[in-house]
Amino acid sequence: MHGYLFGSLTATHFVTDIGHSIREGFYMFWDTLWALILGFGLSGAVQAFVPRETMQRRLGNHGPASVARACIYGMISSSCSYAASSTAKSLFVRGADFLAAMVFMFASTNLVFELGIVLAVLIGWQFVAAEFIGGVVMIVLLVGIGGLWLRGRALAEARVVAAGQPGGHQHHHGPSENDFQHHPLAVRLRSKAGWAEAASCTMNDLQMLRNELLVGFLVAGFLSVLVPGHLWNDIFVHGHGFWTSTENVIVGPFVAIISFVCSIGNVPLAAALWKGGISFGGAVSFIFADLITFPLLLVYRKQYGTRLAVRMLAVFWAVMSLAGLITQYLFKSLGWVPTSRPTAIAGDTVRFDYTTVLDVIALVAFAGMYWLYRNRERLGGKRLARAPAANRSADTA
Repeated sequence: MHGYLFGSLTATHFVTDIGHSIREGFYMFWDTLWALILGFGLSGAVQAFVPRETMQRRLGNHGPASVARACIYGMISSSCSYAASSTAKSLFVRGADFLAAMVFMFASTNLVFELGIVLAVLIGWQFVAAEFIGGVVMIVLLVGIGGLWLRGRALAEARVVAAGQPGGHQHHHGPSENDFQHHPLAVRLRSKAGWAEAASCTMNDLQMLRNELLVGFLVAGFLSVLVPGHLWNDIFVHGHGFWTSTENVIVGPFVAIISFVCSIGNVPLAAALWKGGISFGGAVSFIFADLITFPLLLVYRKQYGTRLAVRMLAVFWAVMSLAGLITQYLFKSLGWVPTSRPTAIAGDTVRFDYTTVLDVIALVAFAGMYWLYRNRERLGGKRLARAPAANRSADTA
């Protein structure tokens, strides 16, 4: 009898935990839904409306001017990590310098207003300042270190993979595409075929990354429910001065990799780590590491090939850790490192707030994009009607 009751209680708890985990995953998805739609929509618009020559001229290298433009473009097109990676790939394929595209991706996920709001609410203004100041430090490090390691044969192979040309042959656009791309921007923006093309590109990117998105949000929900906060804290050392800070900023991104939590969704977990005892720099490096979660590493491998994806992991991890360490000691010298830690963390719920309003607006916009995608042939986007299937074939290869 006791065994039966124990088994029933265990089964009930198991089912309850699954339900709570799925609910938490949904909350994270809901918090980032509008940013997902915005990012993927921007990616489709870039592919449809921005000529290759424009990307080559404005982001054609990783000099100071191009890096500054990439930062500004990223900040004003703030998006979640998955959508930012899709947009960065589009920029790269359109002729942008790879490092400039990566700077855009870093800026669009770290130097953003909505992330600062969540940080201020959950942890404090010091982390908002660290997001922007440390983000700039991280981008400078990315350009310096990435210029040495993200180049050469691996980069050349990545451009072939990203362009969807496994055989290595350069794709030559047909007359209709060249004519469209060289019309004045105002003319292209008024073109129904152009918007149908943009919608097709958006849906293609969503189809490519939908599995990674699903896995990422589900695993994040299960980890937030089933893994106690003190277990995360136990992997960070304490009381050894500089070596504690160094270990924390190195392990912080590792936790991000195995936690699957990206974009704004990693802020609640960062708050839990900060509450549990991680160093200030370790928390900052964890927040920056939303671009190396495991699902995103699979995305990079699919977008650029294994060789460059491995280099990206090494370089990104290094610059995120160094940026966290530099930010910690900079803020310590300024007296900006918080001296107290929160005793409780606000839970995720669906409320009628600015996030809900933005999500509703984004869903309406997504419905419009889906209508354009479904009617692309009738609207004149016949070339793009075939592109999603072709790109999926390239992804499979």
